[in-house]
Amino acid sequence: MQLRSEAPIGVFDSGIGGLSVLRHVHTLLPDESLLYFADSGFAPYGEKPEQVIVERTVAITAFLLTQNIKALVVACNTATAAAIAGLRTRYPDLPVVGVEPGLKPAAALTRTGTIGVLATANTLSSEKFLKLEAQVAHDAGVRFLLQACNGLAHQIEKGELRSRETVQLVERYVAPLLAQQADTLVLGCTHYPFVEQLIREIAGPNVAIVDTGEPVARQLQRVLTQRGLLRDAPTVDAPAPVLAYSTGSSSTLSLAFTKLLQLDASVQAVSGTLASS
Repeated sequence: MQLRSEAPIGVFDSGIGGLSVLRHVHTLLPDESLLYFADSGFAPYGEKPEQVIVERTVAITAFLLTQNIKALVVACNTATAAAIAGLRTRYPDLPVVGVEPGLKPAAALTRTGTIGVLATANTLSSEKFLKLEAQVAHDAGVRFLLQACNGLAHQIEKGELRSRETVQLVERYVAPLLAQQADTLVLGCTHYPFVEQLIREIAGPNVAIVDTGEPVARQLQRVLTQRGLLRDAPTVDAPAPVLAYSTGSSSTLSLAFTKLLQLDASVQAVSGTLASS
């Protein structure tokens, strides 16, 4: 596999949630071309069988490789937990950076020693997450309260960031954590930063909230630097292009780029039937 420094970086999520990671990548690495893939036609991933998620992740990675990406960011907690180890085995030459809930940063922030984790059911039940949780809880002497947020990513995917139903879901999931003295909340799904302000309003000013988008961008920068794959600064002062693909509505994804990131992106619709080899 021949990787070129001027090639784009692929960023993949089940839908629009990964835009919360892409915005940090775009800010930290403004000279890099980005390809975003939203598998919105199959979203959300959080309640789907693990094998389905693995198959989709492999197929989408194969598609992005046809677009000559030099690195892949799996900007989805559920897909990272289910498939990233297999991706690295299948494509050993491709730099692959995943996301994981920010348990270590949360352990450093908490005062009560009790931390709430908001995530999908699949993320919270994955072997990768449970191993990390046990290790951090043991090393830091903290307690994690795990809260599966069924339906919340779907609301965000629909663009309903402050609808009555979204507010009710956030209240339903956050209240039990606060009742058990959680003073720190981990956003364990890349969709959730888009309702972070709502979560803050419900949780109150004394509760810390941890989002992992920025650490992911920094890790990507480190990996590209180590591999000699950082793109040289362009000679012309023009923003690097951002292209996007969606298995759902291209207009919806285009609107999400504009509304959530204030970015213009060229969005193409692609078939949900993707070959995985």
